[in-house]
Amino acid sequence: MTRKQKKMLTRILLSAAMMIVLHFVPAGGWVRFALYMVPYLLIGYDILWSAAIGIFNGQVFDENFLMAAATVGAMALGLSGTGEYTEGVAVMLFYQIGELFQSYAVGKSRRSIAQLMDIRPDSANLLIDGLPVETDPEEVAPGSRILIQPGERVPLDGIVLEGESVLNSAALTGESRPEEVRPGDTVLSGCINMTGVLTVETTRPYAESTVARILDLVENASSRKSRSEAFISRFARVYTPAVCIGALALAVLPPLVALLMGQTAAWGMWVYRALTFLVISCPCALVISIPLSFFAGIGAAGARGILVKGSNYLEALASVDRVVFDKTGTLTQGVFRVQTVKNNTRPAAGLLELAALAECASSHPISKSLRAACGQEPDRSRVRDIQEISGFGVSALVDDTPVLVGSAALLEQHGITAPPCESAGTVVHVAAAGVYAGAILIADEVKPQSAEAIAMLKRAGVRRTVMLTGDRPAAAGEIAAALGLDAYYARLLPGDKVDRVEELLAQPGRKLAFVGDGINDAPVLSRADIGIAMGAMGSDAAIEAADVVLMDDDPRKIAEAIRLARTCMAIVYENIVFALGIKGICLLLGALGFANMGLAIFADVGVMVLAVLNAVRILWQRK
Repeated sequence: MTRKQKKMLTRILLSAAMMIVLHFVPAGGWVRFALYMVPYLLIGYDILWSAAIGIFNGQVFDENFLMAAATVGAMALGLSGTGEYTEGVAVMLFYQIGELFQSYAVGKSRRSIAQLMDIRPDSANLLIDGLPVETDPEEVAPGSRILIQPGERVPLDGIVLEGESVLNSAALTGESRPEEVRPGDTVLSGCINMTGVLTVETTRPYAESTVARILDLVENASSRKSRSEAFISRFARVYTPAVCIGALALAVLPPLVALLMGQTAAWGMWVYRALTFLVISCPCALVISIPLSFFAGIGAAGARGILVKGSNYLEALASVDRVVFDKTGTLTQGVFRVQTVKNNTRPAAGLLELAALAECASSHPISKSLRAACGQEPDRSRVRDIQEISGFGVSALVDDTPVLVGSAALLEQHGITAPPCESAGTVVHVAAAGVYAGAILIADEVKPQSAEAIAMLKRAGVRRTVMLTGDRPAAAGEIAAALGLDAYYARLLPGDKVDRVEELLAQPGRKLAFVGDGINDAPVLSRADIGIAMGAMGSDAAIEAADVVLMDDDPRKIAEAIRLARTCMAIVYENIVFALGIKGICLLLGALGFANMGLAIFADVGVMVLAVLNAVRILWQRK
């Protein structure tokens, strides 16, 4: 409990004790009024002050004004002898109890978010002349060497140069899976070094690191409002002045009508009903619980390694019934390995070297696998005039010989016929000096979680799963069948993927989610109703374009995200129906004189507390 919450609890207990004691004090008139004003002001001075500031600034109609008007009126009725002071104090007291519950619930949600904020590194041990110097991570440049001791948090993304250790990535992924790292492995900022000493070469500045991206996503999530939140905000702006006018009419019109008809006006009774009406009408149950529901949902997702960039995306995620996947790096490991080499005019080793040289400037996984298969980094001085043709391959001059490396379509564009090859996997054709040289078969491994992820989506009610890939139909069909996908589209260029998503969006359905990780997936992620990016291995462009980021690249988290979003939306609708239903009934009873201040307190504070508790229960939902 925070210091502010403890102070509020003390005020509540003191006011309640004083109200009980005063109930037995034999005093009357102004003395009794003065005595009751002590607990009233003790518990309500901040509400009265906020109401006065709101009136002064022209923002009259809010919950502070409603509470102030109702309780001041109740105290005035007590002074006139037509009411009880205890009702005015009790309304303010129970309202503050509700505010305390709400504050605690928000704090609970914020603490779940704060656990993500704890991944911010305090410092980095920058190696200068072989000695570690404690430095602000923001001042460490890419290419620097840092030392990470056991128990320290990895401050920046980088590559291990020396040492072996085990990293705990729970803060990033939500799963406490130890990960062994050794020289050559990549480490992500935010992980905790558990065992050995590591020397790491940084690859990115702090502003572009994994930690900085996560914190930016979390901090900006609340700025993107859902349609439900926007509706409640608009509703409150109209609803609050309407009920104030209704309460004024209830207090004035019936007595005036009675006077005109020659009957007793009964001003006290109608003013009491109007004050009861005001207390019942306070919209705080909706205004507080709906944003809190989304905040708790985003927090619960973040604790599982699922970063949702805003409540509007959480709302849309709940309606997803079609999921479209990129293949490489999403359903597969994205780690390509050379399987076989089919040489035509050159030895296998020479064919591999030729392909690796031509691909030496590319960052594509296939290019990396070709270079890895050679066993050594290619000599770039032998290569010039490299041109990468997106979706087809590359052309280059290797030792002044024109070389083509890529698909059969690339070779056909240059008048070279590639023999058919229907092996599962990716076939890279090679031509040199206008002559076909051979083919290299490269295969990607399917992620072990992918089949389970598709099954989980089916159980979650997703009616259609589709895979888009630039791979050949044979390889794509084999993977689609193994995973249980409903459909697949092969031989797609980046622009073709956008066209396919456009076609799928035009088909009947609710929301469509696209899951990808590469730079060429960014346009599709932006076009889909919901874009989901792989955060651990995904490109910066994909993460920036996406609405949801999976920090551990586990496709099973997609179904979990949808389930959390649907739970969150169910809570939102429950709170809206519950709050409006109870308030509607109680408002009618109050206007007809069947509701007293006790029922009004329940309709306001009781409903708010129940709605808030319902809102935060998603935080305790098991994984």
